[in-house]
Amino acid sequence: MVNIVSCYMSMLHKIMKLAGMHPKEVEIEPGTVIHFWVNNNNDNDDDDNNAKKKSRRRPALVLIHGFAGDGILTWQFQVLALRKKYSLYIPDLLFFGGSHTTSKAKITPRFHADCFAKGLRKLGVEEKCVVVGFSYGGFVGFQMAEHHPELVDSMVVTGSVLALSESISSKSLERIGFSSWPDYLMPNSVEGVKVLLDIGSYSFPWMPKVFYKHYLEVMFGNRKERVELLEALVVKDEDVTNHQFKQKIGRED
Repeated sequence: MVNIVSCYMSMLHKIMKLAGMHPKEVEIEPGTVIHFWVNNNNDNDDDDNNAKKKSRRRPALVLIHGFAGDGILTWQFQVLALRKKYSLYIPDLLFFGGSHTTSKAKITPRFHADCFAKGLRKLGVEEKCVVVGFSYGGFVGFQMAEHHPELVDSMVVTGSVLALSESISSKSLERIGFSSWPDYLMPNSVEGVKVLLDIGSYSFPWMPKVFYKHYLEVMFGNRKERVELLEALVVKDEDVTNHQFKQKIGRED
């Protein structure tokens, strides 16, 4: 039987390209590649006057996804709404979509933040950008804002906190009825996928059972690596520090 989610992803990629989005792979360091989707708002500027070029550049907007899907799947509707107003940069987290690494370092939100910052510079982001982070993407966004203030002007974050301390983690898991984040965010059953999408969405539309089965088959690869991402996310209460930000930070709960 044809996997309907796989077919949808193939169709989505074609639609995004028709909408002006382009996939780009950026090598951050040997063995580490970040996959971005970017639009071409600034590509057709052939004016020789650099000042005029910069004046016509559209503001850069970076959209960072969470664990339920890759970048373009998570932000597909925002892309269609924002692509003509902003220069969009949509990275895939490592071990999602087309991003991958052979690094032996612990892959934390800070590691992601440094990779994304370097990737954005390689893609030509010279001025400050706005970062939008959802769930795990929010943790990465906060790290970008703190450690790369010359790049991040402001943020919008939803479904995230500054740092996932052990106490916040345990209370959050208790509230949603799970014993660990991998149990919730890396389901291994059709019912688990349904619960993830229901909890993680404001109002997820009705879908037939086969959709959840196919979603499970396509969207939850690299299990070992993704579980390690989640394990590295939780920090001890005594290790949580006060964060100082120079940027404007918009918070949506």
